[in-house]
Amino acid sequence: MTQSPAPAFSHSRLAGAALGAMCGDALGMPVEGWSHQDIERQYGRLDAFLEGRLEAGSYTDDSQMMIAILETLAQRGTLDPAYLAARFLALYEPRRGYGGRVDSIMQQLARGAPWDQVATDSWGNGGAMRVGVLGVYFAHDDQACCAAALRQCAITHTHARGLAGAAAQALSVALAARLGAAAKQPYCASLVNHVASLVEPIDSHTASRLRALPRIPRGDESQARRVLTSEYACDVSAPESLPPAIGAFLAAASPEQAIVLAVSLGGDTDTIGAMTGALAGAYWGLEAIPPAWLDRLENQEAGRDHVLRLCRDICGENG
Repeated sequence: MTQSPAPAFSHSRLAGAALGAMCGDALGMPVEGWSHQDIERQYGRLDAFLEGRLEAGSYTDDSQMMIAILETLAQRGTLDPAYLAARFLALYEPRRGYGGRVDSIMQQLARGAPWDQVATDSWGNGGAMRVGVLGVYFAHDDQACCAAALRQCAITHTHARGLAGAAAQALSVALAARLGAAAKQPYCASLVNHVASLVEPIDSHTASRLRALPRIPRGDESQARRVLTSEYACDVSAPESLPPAIGAFLAAASPEQAIVLAVSLGGDTDTIGAMTGALAGAYWGLEAIPPAWLDRLENQEAGRDHVLRLCRDICGENG
């Protein structure tokens, strides 16, 4: 008998999104800032965790802030921004590679500044890199999903492009979880049009860059890389990193292929890998992520097993 797909909100898809993001983060960490040409020239197809500024299998600020979101959901049962800001500060380790603006925000929070008075006008992808798990949590309610994505982003970002990027990633993951649960194939036009229409009121430029995502044949990594790197800068800006992350997911036939392709695009590789990993994990589920990757993921006090426990606590009877 064929087993039915896991529901959109389930342990398989929440843990899939969380650990998928961590795998993309860890795979991309050693080549962050490299061009796609340099990655290919040095490694060919980069599909194994390597040592970089951190040990092989380590996560960066992307996953550390995502873990704070999971801890908030587990303890509060919703997206409580004041509690989340406190968890951001409690988990904060500068060695993970936080940007200068976030370092300043953490210093302000440590001095007692209110969570809603420390954000900067950043248009970067920091709000999007950490938000994927909210897409699974709110998979059946796009309005609540978008609102929660904006609330968590507003702790650090006020620019419309940063906010729209966070909303677009969360909404994309929510749709991926629903499609996976229904055993339906994701298609570029329908996914992009759905998400772009919802983020258009937040920022029309981000919506426009989403709509620019070309249709790419599934399974052809070389062609996908050529098309995506030609269209997008793959840098730290939300409008230039989120669409190629979605494109890598749509062009792939498995989480492994999606994450490898995302990292191969170069640029902000850990974040693009994390965003694609969240999409792939939400769609295919935890069971589809390569066991060799999961085995090598960082597993200290707030590592892989901690994340799995949080996902079980959050899902409860849906686990």
